[in-house]
Amino acid sequence: MSYSAIITAAGKNSRMRKDQISKNLEVRNKLILPFNNKTVLETTIDNTLSADIDECIVVLGHYSDEIMDAISNNYEGSVKFIINDPCDVGLSTSLFNGLSNITSDFALCVTGDQPTVSTETFNKMIEVSRNSDDPFKTIAILRRRKTGLLDTAEGLGMPFVTPRENMMKYLENEDDNLNPILRKIFADGYTFYGIKEKNKKELININYYEDYLHSL
Repeated sequence: MSYSAIITAAGKNSRMRKDQISKNLEVRNKLILPFNNKTVLETTIDNTLSADIDECIVVLGHYSDEIMDAISNNYEGSVKFIINDPCDVGLSTSLFNGLSNITSDFALCVTGDQPTVSTETFNKMIEVSRNSDDPFKTIAILRRRKTGLLDTAEGLGMPFVTPRENMMKYLENEDDNLNPILRKIFADGYTFYGIKEKNKKELININYYEDYLHSL
């Protein structure tokens, strides 16, 4: 069983932009804010590349030139960058485009603004998928409420490990946030397994500037 990684980094950054403007801060894409001597996105990429994966795809869209200019490491040979066309699409479309470009049967799906999620946690997801009774009907996901076997998909999002082809069937012709799609998958009888975070910072979603400060 092989695993590829997809990192979505194609969003509008609208909530962060509005928050920075309201605070009279310099308006910068959250993915290129400093994080541990690198950027948020670079840290996410590095943590993902260190996981037990065979390849890594980063999906860009809005602000792709700005993001690429800010990445000091070009990741030549280790990361493939693709750009949504058109770029004004939802997260589900970005993930679909990423899944369309990988070669593995399974995918570790991460958002570019998750620099706090450790390689160790990514590997736990992969391990659960690999050891499950039916990996093609299993989603290993960072927990939001309970850990272990889950009785709901409410509130869940990335990162998670999923079978490629089955996930693509749910994402095709959708242009939405992921939670409604995950709830549909859960209702169809897939096993969802919640992975416990290594520390509380792994559960932070960097949507606003305060989130970013708390993640450091």
